[in-house]
Amino acid sequence: MEKQILLGKTPAELQDIVTELGLPKFTAKQLVDWLYQKRCASFEDMTNLSKSTRALLEEHYETGLYAPLKEQVSKDGTKKYLYPAGEHFVEVAYIPDRERATLCISTQVGCQMDCLFCATGKQGFQKNLTVAEIVNQVLSLPEYDTLTNIVVMGMGEPMANYDNLMGALAVFTEAWGLAWSPTRITVSTCGLIPNMKRFLEESKCNLAISMHSPFHDERLKLMPVEKTYPIKEVIHALKQHDWHGQRRLSFEYIVFKDLNATKDHIKEITKLLGSMRCRVNLIRYHAVPNIPLKSPDAATMTWFRDALNEKGIIATIRASRGQDIDAACGLLSTKGL
Repeated sequence: MEKQILLGKTPAELQDIVTELGLPKFTAKQLVDWLYQKRCASFEDMTNLSKSTRALLEEHYETGLYAPLKEQVSKDGTKKYLYPAGEHFVEVAYIPDRERATLCISTQVGCQMDCLFCATGKQGFQKNLTVAEIVNQVLSLPEYDTLTNIVVMGMGEPMANYDNLMGALAVFTEAWGLAWSPTRITVSTCGLIPNMKRFLEESKCNLAISMHSPFHDERLKLMPVEKTYPIKEVIHALKQHDWHGQRRLSFEYIVFKDLNATKDHIKEITKLLGSMRCRVNLIRYHAVPNIPLKSPDAATMTWFRDALNEKGIIATIRASRGQDIDAACGLLSTKGL
């Protein structure tokens, strides 16, 4: 019989488990501490539990904390880690930058969205990650103690694995878990409107929208999701939300050579976003094999950013990190594994 995983469970769920095993109630609180504060991977190391309790837990459960299987280090300091995910694998990117250290985590093995420019999409879809598999990417990170930010922008579409995403965010932000401020976490989506709206109501984490073009026909060629959830409808839904507090909204915009950085694009982006309190992150396209898209030059990136700023749209250029180890935006893939 396959053992169940404890990681990702709430205190109430752990309470049910210890009750079922006939263990004292306080054991649940001890497990919360060992899993989320001490990040303990082995029951044997949970020294304030009796030997019989440890043996009982070992018989029926696993902690769910697993060290990465492989590490790659970029010349710019970015690291890419490979984690187990059942019979599959998943990649994350650790990005240190002066006083900040950001971890880009994944929610699926592969992706169903099939965006033209993305290596993960070319992999196809294998499975949704469990809450434990998402949380493990953070808690088992060798550089865990240095982390300042989490971005859910790795493999997969987070809103297509909504319940497990929210379960992981609870672990990251609740007082019993890591107690992180939601403003330190950003979740990306290509615009699955129903779950995006739920997310805005049920979470306080930041939101990033993959735009890449303001024009329907052009975005449709890049992102098949445009057929179901056009960017105009995505933005309309965002405008209905009350953006109070510190939560941030941003738009991800990958720039391709001779395609989506013209005066017409600036005009349409300005028209779409209007006076929304948001930021546009410009990302230079990273070439994916056998895809007929090319990277723009630095001058195009700078011109496009400045032109948007002149229109009152806050736009920044995101530095490319980890490209030499395929850890940059759009390059994560475990297709060959």
